Amino acid sequence: MTHATEPSDLELAALISSKICHDVISPVGAIYNGLEILGSDTDPNSHDYAMEVIRNVTIQASARLQFARFAFGAAGSAGAEIDLQTAREISEGFIGNGKHKLNWTAISGYLPKNRVKLLLNLVAISVNALPRGGTIDVTVEGDLAAPRFTIVCQGTRARPPQHLPEILAGQMPEIDAMSVQAYYTWRLAENVGATVSIAQSGDAVTLEAVHA
Repeated sequence: MTHATEPSDLELAALISSKICHDVISPVGAIYNGLEILGSDTDPNSHDYAMEVIRNVTIQASARLQFARFAFGAAGSAGAEIDLQTAREISEGFIGNGKHKLNWTAISGYLPKNRVKLLLNLVAISVNALPRGGTIDVTVEGDLAAPRFTIVCQGTRARPPQHLPEILAGQMPEIDAMSVQAYYTWRLAENVGATVSIAQSGDAVTLEAVHA
């Protein structure tokens, strides 16, 4: 089997930028549509509907940008540590109140930035494991020096997150804006010395990252 070539750091930065734009363009477009309704329709009911849409998608866009700042960006100076409570709040905003429900159980304290980025990216790709929605149970346990991340994704037709099993098995797919998050998750795991595994039992998929 021929494996795709891994992207350069410049290509990776471009792919992540493309993904962030993809994630926020939909709510931003909805805000624009809502503003157009406000400017062109005098019906009070239409105005109320438009304002509700604008409120909802503004919250969604803000949550996605906040998530991207911590999951992909610097989110502080080099070597910074991030509170796990902050990671929880960011994850809750990202998951929102749609067809996915987030449950979070974690030890208290701060972790190095890249370990938190690994956790956030695992949460994000867990959404892809539940195409019809379901629960995402996140557990952070063990010692802060070597924590264990366990994410159980349970729902109808749960499946391993796209692209991640192949990457973990060394079968590198073509890295594009759709597969870049799985690739970046793998790169983060390598960076922090974590071993990531995937297991499936019925309609439950478990992702685990163990730090040495």
